[in-house]
Amino acid sequence: MSFSGSLVAIVTPMRPDGAVDLEAWIRLLDFHLANGTSGVVVGGTSGESATLRELELRELTVRACERLRGRAAVIVGAGTSSTAATVERVRWLSELAVDGFLLVTPAYNRPTQEGLYQHFAAAAAASAKPILLYNVPSRTAVDMKPATVARLSRVARIVGVKEAVSDLSRVRELVEAVTTGFVVLSGDDATAREAIACGARGVISVTANVVPRAMSEMVAAALAGDGVRARALDAPLAGLHRDLFVETNPVPVKWALAQMGVIGNGLRLPLTPLSEAHHATVRAAARAAGALT
Repeated sequence: MSFSGSLVAIVTPMRPDGAVDLEAWIRLLDFHLANGTSGVVVGGTSGESATLRELELRELTVRACERLRGRAAVIVGAGTSSTAATVERVRWLSELAVDGFLLVTPAYNRPTQEGLYQHFAAAAAASAKPILLYNVPSRTAVDMKPATVARLSRVARIVGVKEAVSDLSRVRELVEAVTTGFVVLSGDDATAREAIACGARGVISVTANVVPRAMSEMVAAALAGDGVRARALDAPLAGLHRDLFVETNPVPVKWALAQMGVIGNGLRLPLTPLSEAHHATVRAAARAAGALT
């Protein structure tokens, strides 16, 4: 399974009491299948990974594998701030029919670059599946440098990186530094189109939760080198790229999906529902993108 195109950092549907809504989960997976999403990241940041229990992550993953059946990649957010816990999670997830793992840099403990290298190398040694690295300094308080990614690109089973940094020079540096065949994916919707022009092979997207077809078509145009069409397709999405972050992700995107009737608006504390002051802003962005009337 190739890791490219428009992949979605899929939300975890929840009921008002915070319980995982498995019926809505199937509807959401079908929504992405019908609209061209090339892969889903289960239990990532947008999926409220920090509050998912191991059994919930397993159930979501099993159901995603059963529903998608190779028609879209299933990538599981398996990273934690503990190397030992990450190794353990990667081992048991490797027994499932997943296509790969997304491993975020450890948050809060702020390892050195050598610590990051050893953390991911240990996870790769324990894995039976391909691994995508995930660098998101705004969340984790640590920035994995391109030189470290380049070292890791030479480790068996580490096949790519999601780079959630908006600086396009970082994307260019990564593309030049990593080994042949190593995949660089954008983790920043607002600059994803330009990142692809710089050599990225797609995006792991928040916006794709709301407008999967539009993101899929924009990314396809960008990958085909049709910059004019990609720019035209991306323009109506600019508001979503921006306003899905008026509060902490995934608060706004879950609100938008609830307005669309795709899922309910359940969240888990410490996240709380979108402030009423932002409702009009997010609604206007969704309307401009064609997700709401």
